[in-house]
Amino acid sequence: MTGMTSTARPFLNRRLAEFGTTVFAEMSALALRTGSINLGQGFPDTDGPEEVREAAVRALRDGRGNQYPPGPGVPELRTAIAEHQQRRYGLTFDPDTEVLVTAGATEAIAATLLALLEPGDEVVALEPYYDSYAACVAMAGAARVPVTLRPDPEQARFRLDLDELRDAVTDRTRLLLINTPHNPTGTVLTREELTAVAELAVERDLLVVTDEVYEHLVFDGAEHVPLATLPGMRERTVTIGSAGKTFSFTGWKVGWVTTSPGLVSAVRSAKQFLTYVSSGPFQYAVAEALALPDTYFDAFRTDMLAKRDLLAAGLTEAGFAVYRPAGTYFITTDIRPLGESDGYAFCRSLPERAGVVAIPNAVFYDHREAGAPFVRFAFCKQKTVLEEATERLRSLTA
Repeated sequence: MTGMTSTARPFLNRRLAEFGTTVFAEMSALALRTGSINLGQGFPDTDGPEEVREAAVRALRDGRGNQYPPGPGVPELRTAIAEHQQRRYGLTFDPDTEVLVTAGATEAIAATLLALLEPGDEVVALEPYYDSYAACVAMAGAARVPVTLRPDPEQARFRLDLDELRDAVTDRTRLLLINTPHNPTGTVLTREELTAVAELAVERDLLVVTDEVYEHLVFDGAEHVPLATLPGMRERTVTIGSAGKTFSFTGWKVGWVTTSPGLVSAVRSAKQFLTYVSSGPFQYAVAEALALPDTYFDAFRTDMLAKRDLLAAGLTEAGFAVYRPAGTYFITTDIRPLGESDGYAFCRSLPERAGVVAIPNAVFYDHREAGAPFVRFAFCKQKTVLEEATERLRSLTA
């Protein structure tokens, strides 16, 4: 057999050519190579509740989910998702027609955008955004239109400019892609902000995809308001949730979509040609996890709040300007007080300088210059790890 024939045409199609290897893979490899503490990629370094893990083991041993589960997800999990939405937010969904289980939130986003977008449609998304958003919009042949969350140093948070959001909507806009609590900035959109988003969606007859995977991680009195609860939004909102962030089993890849029957049917049409089905035994375990008492969710949030405060204090002492997050398990910092301005260069040098890995926020922006001085750290780690990381980071100003 001869070698592959050379060709002038690149193997990767033009829609994906700009993406390449994700920054998470690059920085995690850097952490491994240098023996650094990895505060870059957002995964916990401890497992979630023992009873949930045992539920997965029990499902494996009982032969539940070891073969292909039902395409929409196992009935026990779909029912648990619907009950969770009702109990927490007063939202009623039919488990059979309005809930779809996916291979994590990432597949939920991909299947939703592939199902709902036509080539040439525009998607308005809040910038900075999780990197898969841009790739999924590109795979659908649509165009992303970023609306930038602006830093407010006095309030130490990032804010949505509602006028800018309204101005971004054109006759070609098909949907709004909203993420709250927001990764990477930690912003939790207020009820007033979300009401304005809802009014715009109804006025312009837009679909809304809302990524709410950090719904249980809100701090300092912030309120998570599901967009689907607002007037006119129940039938036009695709809500995306995930077990990974709430129960600290990110490797299980169990996510879901809740929305109206027509939209679920559309998303399922795309999803069936992606993974078809996934996470069989884990679906039964997540069904039990969602039924945990409120004390679990409260304790989980309290633990993450303590870790947030620990890392925020350490970063402040190390000379960073800290944007204290109202949600998620990420802290965005400004490196300019350290005499730096290029977050990417800073993150590439940080392992050698301090033995810590972080993520440059610029990779989450179309307007790279807007994100250039910002760097994201994850605090979903053991307290001893965070203490060691902050001690190392103090060497930057020693």
